Amino acid sequence: MQRTDSNYVYYLVARNIKKYRKLKGITQQELADMIGYSVGFISNIESKSYLQTFSLDTLYIISLKLGVNIKDLFDEEKVTL
Repeated sequence: MQRTDSNYVYYLVARNIKKYRKLKGITQQELADMIGYSVGFISNIESKSYLQTFSLDTLYIISLKLGVNIKDLFDEEKVTL
């Protein structure tokens, strides 16, 4: 996905959520339970073939539960694409 694509930010954040979730050893189900959303919602966020939008509030809650600074979810340097 190109940086100029309007959905790039969702792609970038999704890749970082998945990366930090896996680094913490948390399953999609566990993260979903931690934030009060369905596992399908988390799965859709992390999917490369589906664009799941989310609010800043949701993103903030996810960052808290993953124990990372919200700005780290936007970091292009640390993401594995």
